[in-house]
Amino acid sequence: MKALTILIWAVALFVEVYHCTHSSTEIQTIIVNLSSKNLSSVPGNLPPSTEALDLTENNIHSLRHEDFQVITHLRLLNLSWNVLEEIDPETFQPTPLLESLDLSHNRLQNLSDQRYLLAVQNLRFLDLTFNLFQTMTLGENFCTLKKLERLRLGANMIRLDDFSNITNVHLQTMTLLLENLTAYETGGLRGIQAEKVRIGLANKPVDRHLIADALSMFNEVELMGMKGDHRDLVELLKERGVVHTSHLYLTNIIMFWWQLTSTINAVLDSPISHLGISDVLIHMPPMHETLPGTSHTEVFSVRRAVVSSFIFSLEVLCNFFINMPVEHLEITETSLIHMTCPKFPSKVRQLYISDCAMTDTVFSRVEQQVIVECTTLNDVETLVLRGNNLKNLQTLSVRVQHMSSLTHLDLSLNSLVYNGQVCRWPINIVHLNLSSNDFSESVFSCLPNGTVTLDLQNNQISSVPETLLVLGSLLALDLSANRLRDLPVCTGFPQLKYLLLRENSLNAPSVTVLETCPVLKALDASRNPYTCTCALRSFKELGAGNSMGGRKAGIQLLYWPLAYRCSYPYEQRKSTLEAVHIPEIVCNTALLATAILGPAVAFILVIVTLCQQLDIPWYLGMIWRWTRAKHRARTQQVRPEDLAGVVFHAFVSYSQHDADWVKGQLLPNLEGSGGGLHICRHERDFIPGKTIVENIIRCVERSRRCVFVLSGSFVRSEWCHYELYFASHQQVSRGADGVILVVLEPLPQYMIPSKYYQLKAMMRRHTYLEWPQDRGKQRLFWANLRAALQTDLPISPVRDMED
Repeated sequence: MKALTILIWAVALFVEVYHCTHSSTEIQTIIVNLSSKNLSSVPGNLPPSTEALDLTENNIHSLRHEDFQVITHLRLLNLSWNVLEEIDPETFQPTPLLESLDLSHNRLQNLSDQRYLLAVQNLRFLDLTFNLFQTMTLGENFCTLKKLERLRLGANMIRLDDFSNITNVHLQTMTLLLENLTAYETGGLRGIQAEKVRIGLANKPVDRHLIADALSMFNEVELMGMKGDHRDLVELLKERGVVHTSHLYLTNIIMFWWQLTSTINAVLDSPISHLGISDVLIHMPPMHETLPGTSHTEVFSVRRAVVSSFIFSLEVLCNFFINMPVEHLEITETSLIHMTCPKFPSKVRQLYISDCAMTDTVFSRVEQQVIVECTTLNDVETLVLRGNNLKNLQTLSVRVQHMSSLTHLDLSLNSLVYNGQVCRWPINIVHLNLSSNDFSESVFSCLPNGTVTLDLQNNQISSVPETLLVLGSLLALDLSANRLRDLPVCTGFPQLKYLLLRENSLNAPSVTVLETCPVLKALDASRNPYTCTCALRSFKELGAGNSMGGRKAGIQLLYWPLAYRCSYPYEQRKSTLEAVHIPEIVCNTALLATAILGPAVAFILVIVTLCQQLDIPWYLGMIWRWTRAKHRARTQQVRPEDLAGVVFHAFVSYSQHDADWVKGQLLPNLEGSGGGLHICRHERDFIPGKTIVENIIRCVERSRRCVFVLSGSFVRSEWCHYELYFASHQQVSRGADGVILVVLEPLPQYMIPSKYYQLKAMMRRHTYLEWPQDRGKQRLFWANLRAALQTDLPISPVRDMED
């Protein structure tokens, strides 16, 4: 049974949260307010969609049948405080949906002739108070109001059978405001079928018969406006046989203290089980002890009680109420700063002292400068101290420590804090409400061990400590409207099933934390400022019902998905988490790296393979050299004096073993129609009679560049070495590009003798051209070589080389 009670409480809590969340969006009634506009008639330009119309405090004399012709959706109409005298019977024909009609404070004169009521069959509320009705005789028109729930009437006289036409109308509440009542016939209330009757008294002798009929006919009776000594009520209550009322409410009363206490005592001794007093002004408050007598009453409540004097004994007043012999005692909206402890063991089980001004001294007293705690409230099961001026949680735990039966404690809407002292709670507390206070996370060190449901919403809690007193019985925890930035660890709550975290500061909750909540069934994390990035992906999967941590998540995410929206990034603000797509590849680093590097590596391998197969690097290198050569030819400024005596584009130095290649390949491609260059070679252009050295020097000096055809034979030739030596010296005056190396066959460095250091140095410094064996590449080779040699010579070459 206890487990069932806890479950019902938790479900009720969630239902209440749901209604609070959605109530603001459900109110869509279209209201037109024309109050206090000095109107003499109903305006004809009302919006057709009007559902609620306020025409109070105007000067409307009559209602015509065409007044509401346009507003066919009208549900609520308030015409109070006008000067209505006449209503056309067909006035409300166009408004069959009308549910609430207020015609109070007007000049209507005959309750038996209200024919317009025939057109309002859906009416649920009707107010005809404060008109000019002399008698309460209701006409036949009232019997058609089968859906009527609340009816308010007023007249100067009530006679037998005045209410006979509403015998078949079952009301929730009948209100009779009879301040001007002059005559009442006994039995006049017969015919009223209502769960509750509210009567505004005239404070005249006529009230006695009215009250007597009310107490004998109705289960719930509210008497309003009692003033002074109402002995008739006291005497009637003492006549037990005539009282069939179980719930009696005294509202808006003015009495002396002794009158109030005598009335209360009369009620306590009557068969009435529920007594409620509200809006009471007390004259001559108590100075001497007055305690209530014996009681058959189970529930007693006082609301908005005020004393008219500042000089009275607060202790005496409090003692009267706290010693009330009832099971349910409620004191609300009354400026009491203290409540005493009962003098004798109290039978109170539910104690409500809410919206007062209670301080931490509640229930305690001081004797010889020692604070004495209350020990006579042992039967209290539910204690509500909501909306007071309580400050210290540890002090409150001391105040209630002897309430051994206490199971439900509500300390919400106070200014409570916890400062670290030892708390002394009674052992049976299972439901604790600490919402709307000033607690930080330290409050978890001052909680009853047996707590089953804990409400800590609307505090200043930013985290839940992992090391705290274990609450092994806790099933429901409400931490809504705090400052949590992540999901709390459930180490201290091994049995937690319901967790409410709405309206916190959750950006990207760590879903793995929920692994510490093994039996969690429901999680409310709605209305948080979620950051819809990769960090939120796991939480989004939880809402979608996906697996978590290798197991199926059995956690229900309450109000998913409409109450879960993004606050960042800006372009996704107000979007639901369900609608936001966060790709796994963006969030998984390994997967992202694989997705990027895999194709990249594959692409590189393909390119390398193609390059190897197609010799693309060779082609690129040759094109690059050709481009550089063309660029130098266009941009390099050659002084005329540098070309003085130059008649050849190049001097070709080669070994005799390579003569066939030079004559068959080199010269035709350079000197032919495709090249147009003038080449100097020793077999053809050396001058007979001169020494070889002289010819070499002369040819090198008269050539713009020197081309060396390198091969193994070239390395072994002494004369080639001389030509290379002189060309290397000539390079100093002609520039770095004066020597061009053409390699006919592979020529590793180790094959070149060390004495040919000039050749080794040139091959390290210069980019040489390799003769390709592939005929398809030779065309590009010749283009590259021609581009390197091309230049404008000052004179045409001559074959006669003599001085």
